[in-house]
Amino acid sequence: MKAVAGKIPFEIEEIRKDFPILKREVNGHPLVYMDNAATSQTPQQVIDAIVDYYSNYNSNIHRGVHTLSQEATDKYEAARKKVQDHFNAAHSYEIIFTSGTTHGINLVASGFASLLKEGDEILVSALEHHSNIVPWQMLTAKTGSILKVIPMNQDGELVMEDFYRLLSNKTRIVFINHVSNALGTVNPIEEIIKAAHEKGAAVLVDGAQAAPHIKADVQALDVDFYVASAHKMCGPTGVGVLYGKEEWLKKLPPYQGGGEMIATVTFEKTTYADLPHKFEAGTPNICGGIAFGAALDYMNSIGFDNIAAYEKQLLDYGTEKLLEIPGVRIYGISRKKTAVISFNIEGIHPYDIGTIIDKLGIAVRTGHHCAQPIMDYYGIPGTVRASFSFYNTTEEIDKFIEAVKRAKTMLS
Repeated sequence: MKAVAGKIPFEIEEIRKDFPILKREVNGHPLVYMDNAATSQTPQQVIDAIVDYYSNYNSNIHRGVHTLSQEATDKYEAARKKVQDHFNAAHSYEIIFTSGTTHGINLVASGFASLLKEGDEILVSALEHHSNIVPWQMLTAKTGSILKVIPMNQDGELVMEDFYRLLSNKTRIVFINHVSNALGTVNPIEEIIKAAHEKGAAVLVDGAQAAPHIKADVQALDVDFYVASAHKMCGPTGVGVLYGKEEWLKKLPPYQGGGEMIATVTFEKTTYADLPHKFEAGTPNICGGIAFGAALDYMNSIGFDNIAAYEKQLLDYGTEKLLEIPGVRIYGISRKKTAVISFNIEGIHPYDIGTIIDKLGIAVRTGHHCAQPIMDYYGIPGTVRASFSFYNTTEEIDKFIEAVKRAKTMLS
């Protein structure tokens, strides 16, 4: 592997051996996977946890006295405890398993429909994924509340002066992503949470893009809600987490009705189960929850400080090499960002670049990345987004850079 500035905090080649998919070829070339902001790859340790579940104790949970059900229940609840410990929640019942970040956001938005009235204000940032825009638009249509947008600047950072101008005693909740999926910008969530609380507003942080890179401490942040997805953290798709402060989770009504989330049911009246089951109607993704716990074990065994340090080296190296190509413009040059490079080449559509470099085995994402307002702000149809993880190497970045140069030559 080509050297990068700074000491690599782990044995990268040993790490790569944990990921079976990195051994495959795409279009006759070794796979170079740089679409980690969409979905990370899965290590063998997590795959083994999935196989173990279906091979040895596949059963429904919380409902059976038989051995398999008890084993599955114990492992599922142990995974909840792992999530609690990882995010430093005060109680395990403040951890709600969901199908992913989008589910968690919609759960909170649905609950706030009963808490908002006409004229109340909610704030969202210009850097949001569609999943953190559309649910709030639906909420304002139901309640008559008003959606206000914290603007961004050309560097891809929020304009904090405007945030303070928009924040008022009418603000009821603020929605902000920890990290922009399109640009990699790390938002000043500590400052935003503190200011919002001073106005009596709740704060939901979309941690989908931050969680693979930053170990969020929800108590230290004093955040009211934090959401994340397992599939961006070396885990399976179809499972995620909503952290909510106990006081807020008790205020919100259930999001769905059904089995598991009830205490008693008659045709006259239903009473709801205690937390966390109040928000977990139906049979959950049992295997997914257990595998999520295994993914957290894996990433914590490497260490998030080590992951962040190495990914910063990859980001700096990739940025430097990409800017050597004439005509390249990088979008999102904030002072704090994660390992995402979103760029275009003058006069070339991003889709065309992505299509050509795929033929060379390079997997990146092209388009608006479910963040169309950001692209509209820049006046572009989309970008090419290369997003790195701790199992990427500078050698792979070199291959990516050569592929981009080849695409530019072919398309110019």
